[in-house]
Amino acid sequence: MAKDFYGDLRLGILGGGQLGRMLIQEAINFNVNIHVLDPDPNAPCKKLCNQFEIGSLSDFDTVYNFGKDLDMVTIEIEKVNVDALEALENEGVLVFPQSRVIRLIQDKGLQKQFFKQNDIPTSAFQFISNKEGLASSQIQLPFIQKLRKDGYDGKGVKRINSPADFEDAFDTACIVEELVDFEKEIAVMVARNDRGEMATFPMVEMEFNPQANLVEFLISPSTYSFDIQTKAESIAMKIANDLQIVGVLAVEMFLTKDGDILVNELAPRPHNSGHQTIEGNFTSQFGQHLRAIFNLPMGDTASRANAIMVNLLGEAGYEGLAKYEGIEEALGIPGVYVHLYGKKYTKPFRKMGHVTIVNQDRALAIEIARKVQNLIKVIA
Repeated sequence: MAKDFYGDLRLGILGGGQLGRMLIQEAINFNVNIHVLDPDPNAPCKKLCNQFEIGSLSDFDTVYNFGKDLDMVTIEIEKVNVDALEALENEGVLVFPQSRVIRLIQDKGLQKQFFKQNDIPTSAFQFISNKEGLASSQIQLPFIQKLRKDGYDGKGVKRINSPADFEDAFDTACIVEELVDFEKEIAVMVARNDRGEMATFPMVEMEFNPQANLVEFLISPSTYSFDIQTKAESIAMKIANDLQIVGVLAVEMFLTKDGDILVNELAPRPHNSGHQTIEGNFTSQFGQHLRAIFNLPMGDTASRANAIMVNLLGEAGYEGLAKYEGIEEALGIPGVYVHLYGKKYTKPFRKMGHVTIVNQDRALAIEIARKVQNLIKVIA
């Protein structure tokens, strides 16, 4: 880099949500000058960054004009104008993760093709252009239908159990995936810098909210066998190396009942499956992302203790100015760390914050986390 990261270098973040907010909190320790672009005038990052700009992340001119006077641009959301990022790269602005990586990951069909071409284990799949294609799919029912683009946080995913579900299916470009009979959903966060140095965080186990299909409970580190953990971490490193990505990458996987590991999806940015690293690991995923994009040595990813992450989701039936019940009682429990995302309004299943519970005793950590999960409610 022409400039020291701690000096005059200007880093732009596309997206001003909670991921950007936590990235800024880490960047403050590095004395980084942060510019943020987000369409929401009250985005969580607004009051924390050096420069906040309101604008569309999908508009070419807006993204290009935002980035053209910056030294480096990164993302906290994949739904951005990649053509603008490519133009910025061609003009010498550093973009990490690279525009070609974001372009690939924006399209779940291209992701699947990438897995197949690089011998990365994943479930069987097929492309369809509209819902009429479901009837002739070679994938056996029941199966999963996913939008190729714009799906996130459980949106854009449908389980198709029988032909009776075809009518209400997505009627656009999709992939049809084999339904995986998994034992556990797992994830590995991996980071890679421009020198090709890589580091993985310990494998985590995840539980999803059945209504919203959002991660709501995460356990780190995993207690699965060394062989399974090593295999998952090796797959994550292979993907990062095959992509030649610079930055952090979340690799979400299924552990099948037969002990196989299948890659589900990728996210080329800090991710929900790495939030516990702020208190639970020697280096956080946000610090590691900054290290990676600034081409610094990778930080120590070892766990300090057992860390359980509970997502704080807006309660069903409530919409309006957010109120947090039970938060004072939760903060009275040792080892409980609350992170509120600065979102003024709540709605059902909106991510409003998270809580990390850290304890040397794994069973006790889980017990406290379950208590906190039932204690804190986000209402209006």
